[in-house]
Amino acid sequence: MKLTMLYKDSNSGGQGCPSVYLADSGEMVVQGVQLDADAMGELANLLPGETAIRIDPEIIMGAVRRYQANR
Repeated sequence: MKLTMLYKDSNSGGQGCPSVYLADSGEMVVQGVQLDADAMGELANLLPGETAIRIDPEIIMGAVRRYQANR
């Protein structure tokens, strides 16, 4: 899978997250801080191999704007 970064939190410095990528499959990949065990327990229908992360809504909105601009 090849990933192209769409948007990164400008406050995170040169490293780390949160970030949103576009995969060559057309799917989006989100990088962020994994939820703690208590929050993970609140997720519905979490399947093996799945996880959840925290991300500021502005990062997602910025990625969507960039995605739409590049279509």
